[in-house]
Amino acid sequence: MTSDDGRRRVRIAIIGAGFGGIGTAIRLRQRGYHDFLVFDRGTQVGGTWRDNTYPGCACDVPSLMYSLSFAANPDWTRSFSGQPEIWAYLRRCVDRFGLAPHLRLRHEVTAATWDDAQRCWLLDTSAGRYRADLLVAAGGPLSEPAVPALPGLATFTGEVFHSARWNHGLDLTGRRVAVVGTGASAIQFVPEIAPVVDRLTVFQRTAPWVLPRVDRPTRDWERRLYRTVPGARRLARAGVYWGRELAATAFLRPALMRSAQAVARRHLRAAVADPALRAALTPNYTMGCKRVLLSNDWYPALVRPNVAVVPHGVAEVRPGSVVAADGTAHDVDTIIFGTGFHVTDLPLAERITGRDGRTLAASWAGSMRAYRGTSVAGFPNLFLLLGPNSGLGHNSVVFMIECQIDQLLGLLGHLDRTGAVAVEPTERAQRAYVARIDRKMAGTVWSRGGCRSWYLDATGRNSTLWPGYTWSYWLRTRRFDAAAYRAVTPAPPVDAGVRGRADR
Repeated sequence: MTSDDGRRRVRIAIIGAGFGGIGTAIRLRQRGYHDFLVFDRGTQVGGTWRDNTYPGCACDVPSLMYSLSFAANPDWTRSFSGQPEIWAYLRRCVDRFGLAPHLRLRHEVTAATWDDAQRCWLLDTSAGRYRADLLVAAGGPLSEPAVPALPGLATFTGEVFHSARWNHGLDLTGRRVAVVGTGASAIQFVPEIAPVVDRLTVFQRTAPWVLPRVDRPTRDWERRLYRTVPGARRLARAGVYWGRELAATAFLRPALMRSAQAVARRHLRAAVADPALRAALTPNYTMGCKRVLLSNDWYPALVRPNVAVVPHGVAEVRPGSVVAADGTAHDVDTIIFGTGFHVTDLPLAERITGRDGRTLAASWAGSMRAYRGTSVAGFPNLFLLLGPNSGLGHNSVVFMIECQIDQLLGLLGHLDRTGAVAVEPTERAQRAYVARIDRKMAGTVWSRGGCRSWYLDATGRNSTLWPGYTWSYWLRTRRFDAAAYRAVTPAPPVDAGVRGRADR
């Protein structure tokens, strides 16, 4: 249906076709909601797992947990799945649940503005204009690559790209490559490219903690069992889940990290004989303060004769070289950034404008805050997936996404029951919730671990992670807390059938 101003009307608009957007679409259809669209700038679905195609890209959460519980896949081929398999899984979900009619690919949302008079969101996209009663922001925190503004980078005469925008047209054979960053992406692609490049220089600002990756192929009999006995798959998934939850205890009580650190040090000693290099690769902060990495081939790659580790950040870039903070210059013809993403300064927040005319970014003023990580005061009918303080350092974010989708369904049910046109959390409820989060965060390794991580925002606050067990988040989100919200009424006249639940 089209409104008087030429905008296509839809009840629910979802931004992003990754795990969050696809999971939301599946659950909406399962609950009888069909008046929704999923917008994505890409030509295919998949989000992070569509965009990150660098060599060796894989998940560091076991496959059984890194999948939607209501879209089971009994056929994962490994304990930890690679990017192609995860991406294929998400595409199959679209076909399996009939989501194609709801997709609007090549539709980048350039602006979303709350119209308080009409009680709806006005969306501008690269391929049309829409209005929606409710907006779900499912773009995800790992969607916008972060490239540091290095002095002289524009003067570099060689090839430059970010790992999330891998240049597959460039043959790295025989090239002199600089890798900037030693995070979760770099430890996967460095071992893949090290054997083919002429020389590889890895610029490490801070050494990561690295544990062995306990990965193996899934046996044929296991896959047959999971296909024929769903309860066996659910039991295996539960085992993975509770094992990960047990590990969370050390993140919440940093003193318990000592045993895991001992395992990581043994892992390092077994692979790196050179004491100077081993010292450079040994972290000087408590494990967990930064993201814990899993790899069996990272350290072996760094001891190759054609690989050098520079234990310093980059000071500047020259036309044919990269200069480290210690003043040493390294001749290179290719720079690959493994520098992560805009997590605490989401670009999408600049495009969402709330009830008082302020953008979400302006409202946050450098530190993201939301009630239960999903709703923000001043932004009626805006729902965030993996919003502030709902990321994880120990378990699967897909579990958190499912908890939040249940919250969304509760919100929709509340609107249907009460006839309210929109809701938003009260300032009081949001402040109290955020204050509790900050108090809980104070004792965790993310606050006391002695490092500066990408979990922290520009103010120094950890606005990214959930400071607790995921089951405790589930308890808080399994019911919609109407008392924490204010209703926006009365509703303006609307065409019959535009609002409401379809196909009850």
